[in-house]
Amino acid sequence: MVAQLETPILSSPCRVPYTVEGLLQVFTGSHRSFFTNVMAQALRIAGQGTPVLVVQFLKGGIGQGHEHPVRLGQNLDWIRCDLPRCIDTPQLDEAETKSLRDLWDYTKEVVKAGSYDLVVLDELSLAIKFGVISETEVLELLEQRPRHLDIILTGPEMPKAILDEADQITQIRRSHRP
Repeated sequence: MVAQLETPILSSPCRVPYTVEGLLQVFTGSHRSFFTNVMAQALRIAGQGTPVLVVQFLKGGIGQGHEHPVRLGQNLDWIRCDLPRCIDTPQLDEAETKSLRDLWDYTKEVVKAGSYDLVVLDELSLAIKFGVISETEVLELLEQRPRHLDIILTGPEMPKAILDEADQITQIRRSHRP
């Protein structure tokens, strides 16, 4: 993660403020155990005063939805689907699909608006695999995002086209030692 740097505006007309271009990071692996690392990074960045959004697409169970984000500290908003359960299969009913689509539409709006400097899209690859969000939509969002915005995508089996766009790929794997 690169901290966003901004030069102060000086009285000289030849000096222009700039920001560091945002990174696209992907955390992937065959098992789902890397969210703790991603969340620690999000908390660290938020603690430095940077606005952060964490979106968990397949987690439910707390009746939250994007209308009721959990605020951790002053700078970290955390949202989940407004679902009674966590999604673990592609068999979704109409209400579950609608809730996931509503969360995706909200996420696209805030990303394009530049409301945050870091956005974490947790288990996005599974939402793609389950057919709720299309790979094309994700690629369009990545292309249209504000240039300063850092995005972290997580999930197993991340599509190759998205991996090809990533600045950094962290593949978590288990090691077996005798």
